[in-house]
Amino acid sequence: MKLQVVGIIPARYASTRLPGKALRLIRGKPMIQRVYERCRDAEAIDALYVATDDARIAEAVSNFGGRVIMTSPRHPSGTDRLAEAVQDLAADIVVNIQGDQPFIDAGMIAEAVRPLLDDPALEMSTLMHPIHREDDLCDPSVVKVVTDLAGNALYFSRSLIPYPRQRLEHAVFEHVGLYVYRRTFLLQLAQLPPTPLEQIESLEQLRVLEHGHRLRVIETKCHDNAFSGFSVDTEADLARAEAMLAERGLD
Repeated sequence: MKLQVVGIIPARYASTRLPGKALRLIRGKPMIQRVYERCRDAEAIDALYVATDDARIAEAVSNFGGRVIMTSPRHPSGTDRLAEAVQDLAADIVVNIQGDQPFIDAGMIAEAVRPLLDDPALEMSTLMHPIHREDDLCDPSVVKVVTDLAGNALYFSRSLIPYPRQRLEHAVFEHVGLYVYRRTFLLQLAQLPPTPLEQIESLEQLRVLEHGHRLRVIETKCHDNAFSGFSVDTEADLARAEAMLAERGLD
């Protein structure tokens, strides 16, 4: 029987660095619309929703023809919002799509979903890509990941990992914040307490590792990672997003 794969874009209005960023315009379109439109036709998902607690976001999504699930305003994290959103959905696999990545490549969704289709025992997967910019290596906003030989995450950090104590040829990978869960595991994860490393690094995915679960990390083959993996967190990022569209001749 075919597994039902559902994409959810959690979106809230509040943001410390860029309030209302889901509705901020990028060349005339709200950011949430750009995310939705990039994912709407992804062959890997059977349905797509925005999960929000804000009527303004819900109205904007309805205006461009998107589907909305209203959630509680009291969720401490996007994972909790996601778990509430799927409570009544007929879904076997849930894709958590970041609402601040307006240029995500739909092919990345397929890459992240595939491991769960191939391995019935796998509970969760995500993506990574090599870091090429020297400045990103020590930038704490660029989250790094290291994996074991089977491709399962060993650790995520805002620090440089691995540290090059020995000058051996190696790649450093940036984590791409696209997550895929089995629905049953997502509901379980939302009930697990926060963990020490998660709180120290402020990286929620560490909760998965600290509680002893496997998290498969796939190196994306999508081109132009600077574009497809770009996240908007500041006014400067908004300006950069518009510039990138212009550079690529896109609307």
